[in-house]
Amino acid sequence: MSSCIVPEGYKNPLSLYETQRAIEFIKTGFQNSLCRSLNLKRVSAPLFVEEASGLNDNLNGYERPVSFDIPDVGEEGQVVHSLAKWKRYALDRYGFFPGNGLVTDMNAIRRDEEVDNVHSVYVDQWDWEKVILRENRTTDYLKDTVQRIANCIYVTNEMLKIEFPVLKADLPRRVLFITSQELEDMYPDKTSSERETLLCCAHRDSAVFIMQIGGKLRSGKPHDSRAPDYDDWSLNGDLLYWDDTLQRSLEISSMGIRVDSDSLDRQLTASGCDDRRSYPFHKALLNGELPLTIGGGIGQSRLCMLMIGCAHIGEVQSSIWDPATRASCERAGIVLL
Repeated sequence: MSSCIVPEGYKNPLSLYETQRAIEFIKTGFQNSLCRSLNLKRVSAPLFVEEASGLNDNLNGYERPVSFDIPDVGEEGQVVHSLAKWKRYALDRYGFFPGNGLVTDMNAIRRDEEVDNVHSVYVDQWDWEKVILRENRTTDYLKDTVQRIANCIYVTNEMLKIEFPVLKADLPRRVLFITSQELEDMYPDKTSSERETLLCCAHRDSAVFIMQIGGKLRSGKPHDSRAPDYDDWSLNGDLLYWDDTLQRSLEISSMGIRVDSDSLDRQLTASGCDDRRSYPFHKALLNGELPLTIGGGIGQSRLCMLMIGCAHIGEVQSSIWDPATRASCERAGIVLL
């Protein structure tokens, strides 16, 4: 079902060809900036993993992965939902050491996604992961990393506006940090999504990083669901910006310091997922055999639409849309790739 919104008087500030050039400019410039700031090296990543490996991210727990049999290998494959778990294996296997990390292009199919202006069944993001020391597992280290990412976004956007002077998005360098409980206390009668939009609207001169997502709040509900086996729920969060075109908050990144053996043990039990303890990945983590890391995903198409000022994610990525969305965009002169 279509839930596409067309802002009154909207028109993409760039032509179709210019949009393609801008996408390339953003993706190249931001990745280079991110690698310099976080000391990351680019690596290749899988499009799919073995179902039995336990490496696929189960997201909120109800999304169905795209699965297929591989007769010649004798295994069932799953298109990745994200590379949150695979990256820790890769850091260990490739011999990365503390202070260094990797970044890769993550392409996924999320068949159960509810599509709208900012959601698609096709997901493209920079997945990054960095080896840290145990003393780095702190809120201060998390905040410093978030600020570095926000700096990269700010610099890339400023360079983009020099290359394409017609673009006017002013993305802030400053980040406002707030816990999910503090946000619930501010707007107790609102949904999580409504809280995010109200906060971002009130602080348009800042990006917003909502911390501690996954555990239950005083209301008895989490701010948002999180898988129990990658982020430490006390050391994670979402990075959001105010989207002036759509007049709403827009999540650009979900990230966090990853679980160690203790936090994984607690979160598996709290989520009723103790059966995962038998997976090779989870066994290795519980035994302390994988490096301690921080990491996350940064939406490529969302960052592009935010910087260009697009009203629909389909203007910066190729996907499949329902007939009502296609018709609505066609009437408004919005070209879906």
